[in-house]
Amino acid sequence: MSDDDLHQTAGTEVFPYWSFTKTVIAICALRMVQEGRIDPDRRLAGYDFSLRQVLDHTSGLPDYFSVPGYRKAVEQTEQPWTAEHLREVTMAQGRLFAPGKGWSYSNLGYMLARDLIEDVAQLPFANLLKQMICDPLGLDSIELAAARHDFERIHWKATKGYHPGWVYHGCLIGTAADAAKLLHALFSGKLLNASILAEMLVQHPLGGAIEGRPWTECGYALGLMSGRCGNVGRVIGHSGGGPFSVNAVYHFPDLRRPVTVASFTDGTNEGVAEFAAVEAAARD
Repeated sequence: MSDDDLHQTAGTEVFPYWSFTKTVIAICALRMVQEGRIDPDRRLAGYDFSLRQVLDHTSGLPDYFSVPGYRKAVEQTEQPWTAEHLREVTMAQGRLFAPGKGWSYSNLGYMLARDLIEDVAQLPFANLLKQMICDPLGLDSIELAAARHDFERIHWKATKGYHPGWVYHGCLIGTAADAAKLLHALFSGKLLNASILAEMLVQHPLGGAIEGRPWTECGYALGLMSGRCGNVGRVIGHSGGGPFSVNAVYHFPDLRRPVTVASFTDGTNEGVAEFAAVEAAARD
C-alpha cells in the first residue's frame, strides 16, 4: 500500500493481529486526548503513572507473560482467568522501576489503557473500534475476538481451542489488507490530527541491531515500535505474535514512495514476518 496507489496483495484470509492491537488501542486513546476527553499525563486512578507512560511502556509495570502459570494455562487451553486474578498475579512480581525511570514491555499496561478508554467513553472497546476506525475507513473484516468460536475464521487450523481472552488487552482479527489500510490511514492523517500524531511518534530509543531481526535501530513510541531497518530507513508500526503465528504491520516513510505493509505467517519467530515486510517494502 503506497501513498500514490492502494494495492492489495492478500486475499480474504483472516489473521490474528496480536500486538498490533496495541497500536489500535493507542489510536483510540489519542483520539480521546485530541477531543479533550483524556489528559495523557494525568495519573490513572489508583496508580502512580499516566496513560502516556502506559502507552510507551515506561510505567514500570511487570508483564503477565512472564508468569509461569499463565503460559501453562494457555498451553493447556484452559478458560482465561478473570482480569482481577491476572492483575493480582502479575503485580505480585513487583514493580520494575519508578514511572518514567526505565522501559519494559507490559501487556498489563495495555489492559489498563483499554479499561481507561472504555470507562471514559462508557462504551466497550469493540464499539470504539467500530466508531472511530472501522466504519470511517470501511474496514469490514476487522473485529475484536472475544471467544473461541471467533477464531474459527482464522486462516490457520492450529487456532482450534485457543481462547483470545488470554490476550487481556484484546486481540483484533482481520485481513492483512485491512491491517495495512488501518496503519496507512494513521500516517495519511485520517485518524489523528497532525499535533497528536506528532506526539504519538515521539520515540523512546532502546538500542541498535537485534539478532535475527531486521532492526538496525529500535525504539518505542506510543503504541508503535519505531526504528530503522538498514537501507529502507525508518520503520514504524508493530509486530505481534501468539502461540501459532506472527505478524509485522509497518509503515516505511523514507522510501521514494512511502508504503505500508502487513505480513503474516505461522510459527513463533517475529523476525520472519518483519524481514518479509521489509523485503516487500523495498520491492514496491
